[in-house]
Amino acid sequence: MVKMTFTLDEETVSALEQAATRLSKPRSVVVREAIREYGARAGRLSEDERRRMLRSIDTLSRQPPTRARGAVERELTDVRRARRAGGRRSG
Repeated sequence: MVKMTFTLDEETVSALEQAATRLSKPRSVVVREAIREYGARAGRLSEDERRRMLRSIDTLSRQPPTRARGAVERELTDVRRARRAGGRRSG
């Protein structure tokens, strides 16, 4: 293990001490567990972000199409063909 020093505000220290007491664990263990949990969630969307994104998708899905279906299908066919051929290679 590596020993480190941090400066924490009083509110954070109080929350840490309460958690350690409630869980009957040393403060260092509570900090390690909290950092692991935070790290696991760091890349995930919050519930508010998820709802906002879903609302955006709902709003977009209700809008009428801006191009004809045939034009979209042709473009997708061209993209797929280019990908199978190796894309845009230079040189």
